[in-house]
Parts: sequence; C-alpha cells; structure tokens
Amino acid sequence: MQLSLGPLIFTLLLTQRLFRFSKINNHPKWERLFRYARYFSVFLFFAEIFIAASEFTQWIWHIILISLILFAFQQKEMRSLRMFLVAFIPYVIVSFFSDLAQVILNDFYNRREGYFETATMLSIIWLVAILFSNYRQNKAAEKERIKRQHEDEINRAIAIRKVELEGLVAERTSEITRQKEELEQTLHELRATQDQLIQSEKMASLGELTAGIAHEIQNPLNFVNNFSEVSSELLDEMKEELEKNNTGEASALADDIKQNLEKIIHHGKRADSIVKGMLQHSRSSSGIKEPTDINALADEYLRLAYHGLRAKDKSFNATLETNFDESLGSINIVPQEIGRVILNLLTNAFYSVTLKKKQFEKDISRDNKISETEQYKPTVFIGTRKLKGKVEIKVSDNGNGIPQAAVDKIFQPFFTTKPSGKGTGLGLSMSYEIVTNAHGGELKVENKEGEGATFTIILPVK
Repeated sequence: MQLSLGPLIFTLLLTQRLFRFSKINNHPKWERLFRYARYFSVFLFFAEIFIAASEFTQWIWHIILISLILFAFQQKEMRSLRMFLVAFIPYVIVSFFSDLAQVILNDFYNRREGYFETATMLSIIWLVAILFSNYRQNKAAEKERIKRQHEDEINRAIAIRKVELEGLVAERTSEITRQKEELEQTLHELRATQDQLIQSEKMASLGELTAGIAHEIQNPLNFVNNFSEVSSELLDEMKEELEKNNTGEASALADDIKQNLEKIIHHGKRADSIVKGMLQHSRSSSGIKEPTDINALADEYLRLAYHGLRAKDKSFNATLETNFDESLGSINIVPQEIGRVILNLLTNAFYSVTLKKKQFEKDISRDNKISETEQYKPTVFIGTRKLKGKVEIKVSDNGNGIPQAAVDKIFQPFFTTKPSGKGTGLGLSMSYEIVTNAHGGELKVENKEGEGATFTIILPVK
C-alpha cells in the first residue's frame, strides 16, 4: 500500500493537469481519456489493497505514467505543458529502474537500495521544485495578462475618445467649410460640379429605364408588325376582288385596311413618344418651363420604372396603384427635371418594397405558419391632386420605410441608407433642389418605420 500511494498521487496530479488543459482548449476526446485514466488509477490502487497484488500492479503503474507522458509529449498542442511533464520524468525513470533492478538484479538492488531511495527522494524534490517554479511562472504570467488586458482597455478607451474628438473636429470643420462655400466663386464652382453630378445621376437612371423602355417600345412595334401583315393580306384579297369586278367587297376590304393603317399610325406615334421621352430625359435640361400633362408624365415613368425592375428580376411582382386627378390638364414645368424627380422617387419605392419582400421570404422560410392574410404584397402608389393654386404629386410604398434617425438627413447630398455601391446619395438631394429652387415648390416626406414612406411634391400653378 505504501508502494502504490506514490504512483497514485503522481498519476492523479498528472491526469488532473492534463484534463484541465484539454477542457480549456476544447478537446473532448482527451478529456475522456484523462478522466478514465484517473478512475482507473483509483481502481488500481484499491484493487492492490484488497487482492494484495502489488508485484503485478506496480508494472501497470509504470505503464500508465510512461504512456501518459509519452502521449502528452507527442501532441503539438501540449507544447506549453512540456516543462510540467519534465518534472515527472526523473521520478518515472528512477521508479521504473528501481523496480526493474529489484526483479532482475535483486542482490545488486539490496546492496544499493539506499542509493535508489536517495534517487527517488531527489526525483520527488525535483518534481516539487519544478511544480512550484511552474506555479510561480503561471501566476506571474496571469498577472502580466491582467495588466496587458487593463492596458488594452485603456488604449481602447483612448481610441474611442480619439474617434469622438475626430468626429467633433469633423463637424466643426464641416460648419466652417459650409460658411466658406457661401462665397460667390466657390458657389459657382459647386454649381458646375453639381451639373456634372446631375448628368451622371441622370444617365444612371436612364440605364435603369432602358429595359422598361425596350419593353414599352416592343408592344407598339408588335402591333405595327401584326397590322402590317394583316393589311398586306387584305391588299391581296382586294386585288383579287377588283379583278373579279367585285367593287363592294373591295371597298369593304379598303375600309379594313384604312382601320389597320390608323392603328399602325397610333402605335407608331406611341413608340415615337416613348423614344422622344427617352431622348428628352437623356439630354441636358434647357430649364424652360412648358405645358406638360403631369398625369401622363407620372404614368409613363411609373410603367418604365416598373418594367425596368422586372427586367432585372423576373421573379419580382408588385401592385401598381394610381389616382390621377383628370381636372389638372397641362401645367407649366420643366418636364425633364420633374420627370427625373418622379423617376427617382419611384425607383426608391420599388427598391424599398423589393427589400422588404426578400426579408419577408426569409421569415417565411423560418416560419411556415404564416397565413394568406399575413402575406406581404408589395405595393407602389402614385397619384395627383389639384389644390388651391397648387398641384400635389404623391408617391408612396408599403416597404420598410426610412430609419427614424435618418429622416432628417435624406435630402443632404451624398447621404444614403442603401448599402455601399447601391446608391450615390444624390438622388433625393437633387430632387429637392429641382422642386424647391427650380420650381418654387415643396418636397416633403411622411415616414412610418417598418410600414412605408410617402413623398409629396407640391408645385405652384399660375
């Protein structure tokens, strides 16, 4: 029992340290191995007491200790424990050779037993010294880690404060720059730059319209082609009837041809108006106001913006709602500029409902219990209304709305809530300038975060 008490203590010390290391570094297989090694060592100790088989079990103790040390030394992840393992090696070696000499060279062992006991005692002293040194090193390392962590927290706080100060400096600098920009020369340069940006933004929106324009032109072209083919066939039939001197039937065929030609002319003019609208949108604005049917302009850009989005994403679908005041007639505006404002608001509305639809589809994939009444239906509305001395154009959607913290900034140049690469931040700022400065009107927003946004254009009418 005295012989096995030492191996038991050393085995428990070794396995306990290896078990803790495995648990901290998340190695569940090693945890089980070292836990079972502890259980087995306790079992072996009590088995030796009850069955009195110390001569047999002492070699099992050697196998356990040597196997554990060799296993730990072979693992690259346990390099930090090698000094701890080295502390056990002298005891394991002395103990092993002592028992081996006792079995093979018994006379030699009896004559030198004092040396073996001294070596064993020295190995134990070595073990205690190394463990104590290792403990002090770990404690010092822990103090250093806590100190470094504290320094990192201080540095992090300094960095945060530095960013805050830089933000304050940037705000003050922005105010000074804004005041300086009130000078005439700087304002002139900004105007020139703004014109270039407006042209860039306009060409970007024209790119978004291309697919919608192609779709809109294709419809009247299909009508023109179909009616042309039918008219050609009717002419052949009329020629045959004239050869038969059947003037009555030929006259009826001529009437049909005339109706077809009228339809061809109608749809040709329709395509022509679409192309003219596209060219009008692409060229620089003259800034001259002219009588314009605001209802037709709004309806035109609604369909073009919608078909443009559909061309990019065939799976997208939305409900388009309109409510045009037919009593408006024509009003004096710069059609290119107001058309650009309407297009920008519609594009933003379609972007908002598209984003909400994608989020809703993700929610459905996680929860399949959503009823039909809870289904999200993307809807974009545009309408006009005649007020006293004014005209109101309203664009609304049932998307996610605008984050409340951003509502006061949406008309600022270069501010955008869209991800990087999705928007320049110029659309609403230019729209605001067109409505307020160029037309003396108002551009307002009503927002319900999570439910949608409504933009209202109010233009004075003489």
